[in-house]
Amino acid sequence: MPVTEFDETECLFSNPKTGEKLRNYWGYSPLSFFAPKASYSSDSAHPLREFRDMVKTLHKAGIEVILDIVFNHTSEGGWGGPTTSFRGIDNPIYYLLDPQTREYLNFSGCGNTCNCNHPIVRTLIMDALHWWVIEMHVDGFRFDLASILGRDQNGNVLSNPPVVEMIAEDPVLANTKIIAEAWDAAGLYQVGHFSPHHRWAEWNGRFRDDVRMFMNGTPGMVAPLATRIAGSSDLYQHNGRRPCNSINFITSHDGFTLADLVSYNDKQNLANGENNRDGDNNNLSWDSGAPGPTDNPSVIALRQRRIKTMAAILFLSQGVPMLVAGDEFGQSQQGNNNAWCQDNAMSWLNWNLVEKNKGQVRFFRKLIQLRRKHAIFRRVNFFEVSNSDTPPTGQTILWQGLERGTEDWSEHVHTLSFLLKGSTIDDGDNDDFFIMLNGHPEQEALFTAPGPDAETGPCFWKKIIDTNEEAPEDILDLDRADCVAIGSRIQVKAMGCVVLQTAKKCSPKNRGRKRKKRR
Repeated sequence: MPVTEFDETECLFSNPKTGEKLRNYWGYSPLSFFAPKASYSSDSAHPLREFRDMVKTLHKAGIEVILDIVFNHTSEGGWGGPTTSFRGIDNPIYYLLDPQTREYLNFSGCGNTCNCNHPIVRTLIMDALHWWVIEMHVDGFRFDLASILGRDQNGNVLSNPPVVEMIAEDPVLANTKIIAEAWDAAGLYQVGHFSPHHRWAEWNGRFRDDVRMFMNGTPGMVAPLATRIAGSSDLYQHNGRRPCNSINFITSHDGFTLADLVSYNDKQNLANGENNRDGDNNNLSWDSGAPGPTDNPSVIALRQRRIKTMAAILFLSQGVPMLVAGDEFGQSQQGNNNAWCQDNAMSWLNWNLVEKNKGQVRFFRKLIQLRRKHAIFRRVNFFEVSNSDTPPTGQTILWQGLERGTEDWSEHVHTLSFLLKGSTIDDGDNDDFFIMLNGHPEQEALFTAPGPDAETGPCFWKKIIDTNEEAPEDILDLDRADCVAIGSRIQVKAMGCVVLQTAKKCSPKNRGRKRKKRR
């Protein structure tokens, strides 16, 4: 989240239960676009030096730094807010004002909206981006409520917003990553068409919503899920963009954590002091049969299965996966989906959960390892589409229903499987994968393992992932995985995922071996 200077004491709300004065914990309220938050530094006298040293150290470890940057509004807010800079310098240049009333137009939900396409404000934005790249050595930016960058001085949506084009074409920013949160707080939703420029990536809110709906049992979600898994070509292919333009996510800082997504039907925001009015009401969540904390073993097992299945969908889909810190070890915010003002244990990462939920952490680590090892999960271009009954030569994805050679996109269906033919590409390890997903909330499903393939002819599959199993049997290295013969029937539990990987040979000791669950 943002690292620019902000006033954490600006929050006007108190916890209604404890009376505690709440604080701005997230920082989406910039006082200056050029100043790192001094209190984030261990040496308040030299925050710039420390920030540079941090970035350089991360670079040495092979980690890029992408900043969450807020140009859509400032901490000055509406008329009731403080006057710290732009309002006193030239209010009608820096902010969008109603032509008649001269009130602030509020497309940000925070009281004011920056006039981003005014020449002076455009220059300010570009200067700030240059400063972070040249002086602080950062590698890219995620633009908060980026659709506001596309509005004119009256709030109308521009077809070719100057500042959006300038950011994409600027030579200083040529090697940076630029990512748009392609919507704003006034209902402008531009996912898939924020900008036709090939450099702009987007937070794919459609991916988030379609995965959530499939994984809460919503009917008619098999076809949309398949489109998201394949890289969202419906959103990005029409103007020459690629799967990497889709930043896939299921959760973000804004909303439920992954643990809360499977534990609550409704937001629990009373602690924010706004009588539960704040935060999104459309969470597309499901509590798995019991609200909040529970001792019910069947509910706990279903929640774990759903978390791992959603993680598998995220990391095995085309596009760039985004994971929220803490989701890998079960961080909860007690059902609060707007914890911006909770600078306390509700929001702080509980690192003790790493040991408590080490099996889940291992599952995420192994998924990341699998994705990095196999290029079939990181395709540069979209899959080739056939308009005939005969798949194109070398087609790398084949969709399947429960039976081999069949597809079922019916409204009532909750199951989807697909064959990824890594054997058709040269980059990385070239194994094939067969991935089975069951989005039914109660019923198990039986899939049939496909093959043999005319080109590669694998003799066996190996079951490397089964989200119904407990750690460490839920995800296995290939040499430890059980063999599955072609044509075998494979059980996938409700809300579960099973992944097979090709194996040319299968040791007898791995055939049909029964595993004991470890507790």
